[in-house]
Amino acid sequence: MPENATLIAPGTYTTNGRQASVDRHFIEVNGFTVHYRMAGTGKPLVVLLHGSFLSLRSWRFVLDELAKNATVVAFDRPAFGFTSRPLPSTATGVSYTPEAQSDLVIALIKKLGFSKAVLVGNSTGGTLALLCALRYPQHVDGLVLAGAMIYSGYATSEVPAFMKPAMKALTPLFSRLMKFLITRLYNRNIRGFWYNKERLSDDVLAAFRSDLMIGDWSRAFWELFSETHHLRLNEKLKTMSLPSLVITGEQDLTVKTEESIRLARELPCAELVVVSDCGHLPHEEQPQAFLVAVRKFLKSVTV
Repeated sequence: MPENATLIAPGTYTTNGRQASVDRHFIEVNGFTVHYRMAGTGKPLVVLLHGSFLSLRSWRFVLDELAKNATVVAFDRPAFGFTSRPLPSTATGVSYTPEAQSDLVIALIKKLGFSKAVLVGNSTGGTLALLCALRYPQHVDGLVLAGAMIYSGYATSEVPAFMKPAMKALTPLFSRLMKFLITRLYNRNIRGFWYNKERLSDDVLAAFRSDLMIGDWSRAFWELFSETHHLRLNEKLKTMSLPSLVITGEQDLTVKTEESIRLARELPCAELVVVSDCGHLPHEEQPQAFLVAVRKFLKSVTV
């Protein structure tokens, strides 16, 4: 356990009235109290970045397996899971912009005592992984992008500048509306990430829902949503020189398989793995195939 991490109680910790296991910790990073799990020893450091509406729980099938040959960290991204949800503030430096989230990833790597990491990102976590690599290439050893949102969705959405003042003024109204919509549509949307819906149990779906809906969660998600802007990652891809692995489910409907194939083609030094019988979450729906691909990649970048 790193010296600057805080374990809430021996054996278990409690936050918001809920218990979690001893191998999860909290650490202060850029104004957030970040909830993370860390396993394994030595190098490389592998940082796992989950997608929107999920939590570090998304890596439950692969984290310990990857930790047999590396130090592995998964954390709840801002607005998700047990990580705190402070209001944006110039005084505290709290921000939910994509750039601020990438700053947080790098700051977390450093606080854990490392200077570089392999970033593994799924969906919007893949968006942030690529953004980190473009902004901080000196701190990234390589990228694994699983169903990464690069040409659509979060990476290309933009709230028009002229609308932001009105949206900020109406934040309480919009956050209540967002709470209503997400609460009503959550289960259907999460099931849509899966190709074979039967692989997602009701218990796991309920756990993901519970991970999201903590405290003033809709306000935090609204802050994250209102800071979206077109990242133009597609225009910056050719500047990348880091080794990359692109993984896609053959039946991914959230980030269409064709987008990941395009990403592997346009991203220099990239390999492509297409996982059959799989949707948007290969690390959950086909964890063994995911592990084979990632282990092979990790060996190539740590030689």
